[in-house]
Amino acid sequence: MTAVAMKTDKTHYRKAFDSPYLSSADITEPTRLTIARVALEPDKTKKTKDSFNTAYFAEREIRPGEKLKPMILNATNSKFMKAIAGSAFIDDWVNVPVIVYVNNAVRFGNETVEGLRIKKPAPKPVLTPEDGKRWDQAKSAFKRDGNLDAVLARAEMSDDHQNQLIAECVGEAE
Repeated sequence: MTAVAMKTDKTHYRKAFDSPYLSSADITEPTRLTIARVALEPDKTKKTKDSFNTAYFAEREIRPGEKLKPMILNATNSKFMKAIAGSAFIDDWVNVPVIVYVNNAVRFGNETVEGLRIKKPAPKPVLTPEDGKRWDQAKSAFKRDGNLDAVLARAEMSDDHQNQLIAECVGEAE
């Protein structure tokens, strides 16, 4: 199934199985999330007596009204986390941004299945007043939302530039 076909309002067959963990059925497009913490925990499905590296996210919802579940970090994803965080210790994997996406070619035993993978997100661009159109778009977003949350989700800004943008918006409103 193509990525375009996944972006529908159709129900994935795996939704019927109500897993306590994030699965490929939950991810309809690459999703930027922030690891809040990782804990070594027993299997919540009680199908095994194994313990897993379990990632919990700072975000509470995957989509409006849909709770975000924790994600099992298998050996492959744990290796990716080590590289992304720059540490082999799960205690250091706090506040680490990741992109969670579905890979349709994950090997599981002798089968090829859909599986979740993580990667490091591309760095956010730095926004300055010299950016013209992007600066104006940021000002429009601030005026619309009353805060910089949407802007800071897409770009980095120094504290001075944040204050400047707010001052410009307040000055224009007067």
